[in-house]
Order: sequence, then structure tokens, then C-alpha cells
Amino acid sequence: MTEFVPQNGIGDVVLVKPRRFEDDRGYFTESYNQDLFGQNGIAAAFVQDNHSLSRPVGTVRGLHFQTDPFAQGKLVRCTRGKILDIAVDIRHGSPEYGQHVTAILSAENGNQLFIPVGFAHAFCTLEPNSEVQYKVTAPYVPKCDSGIAFDDPDLGIEYPFPLVDLVLSNKDRSLPRLKDLPTHFLYNT
Repeated sequence: MTEFVPQNGIGDVVLVKPRRFEDDRGYFTESYNQDLFGQNGIAAAFVQDNHSLSRPVGTVRGLHFQTDPFAQGKLVRCTRGKILDIAVDIRHGSPEYGQHVTAILSAENGNQLFIPVGFAHAFCTLEPNSEVQYKVTAPYVPKCDSGIAFDDPDLGIEYPFPLVDLVLSNKDRSLPRLKDLPTHFLYNT
């Protein structure tokens, strides 16, 4: 049976462990079922699927989020290779504001991470040629695109490689620290 596991005290972020049916040919898994996800507290309406390939080990994409009216929740999975997936709570007023959770997602383990609106998201590749696919609850809108510095010391994110060895876009290297962002999301108790 598919498991839905709230993460490290930030219960809005959920690790999803889909059930796999394996035999000599390989495996079959149901990666998304709207009714099952809804029954487990994830009543997201996904509108777009994204797919990325990161060739070098140590590639970091993020910490990204979109602002209203196109804020995005995400359901992330790694379909080739392995990644360290990261979600940071950026909801002002949240007891977990500025805290993060991580999960290892890989083609081998088949796990997924649901990241709701109000969180910044990033991943770091742990194997070469890692492919990440994710569903989002709003389309990409460049004017709503935002992010936080991947190496913001206030976040305390530990990457598996030295920061100088990480591969990032120029855009991701120039993102502001969390303390320098305006309030984009408020925590709803």
C-alpha cells in the first residue's frame, strides 16, 4: 500500500512511498492517484508536468518558489539517478519558518516528495545524469518566479559536497537570503 509520511515536524511536506509490484520483468507503480492522494490530505490540482536532466553530480536547482497568484505546490520524483530533495518553510508565522526538510529521492526507491504552496524547493544531484519529474499546481509564470540563496547560512542546509564544487545557474547563485525577502506567504493555522 502507498505510504504518506509527514516530514520532520513539518507535516505539510509529505514523503510519498508508492507501492511497487515487482517481478522478473521489472516493476509497476502507480505514481499518482487523485483519490488516494486526496484521502491522505493532498488535495492538489496539478496543471503542469516538468522534467529536468542534470548531467553533473552536485548540480543544485533552487531554492525556487512562485508567488501569488501563481504559487505552486509540487509533487517531485527522481526517475533516473538520485537526488537530495529540499523543502524550506517560508510561511511567515509558521512555527517552522525557515526550517527545512530533506529526502533522498531516486529511481531505485521510487519515493516522491509533496511540497505545498509556501515552501521553497531545491534539489542536489547525487548521481550523474539524474532526471527529475514533478507536477505543479500552477503554470510557470516568469513574473512570479522567485527564490532564496541555496547557501543561505540561516537555513543550515547541509549539502553532500563542498559549496564551491556545486554546479548552479547564474540566476540561482544570485538569489537573496530569506531574511531579505518580502512576505509572500502567511501561515494558516
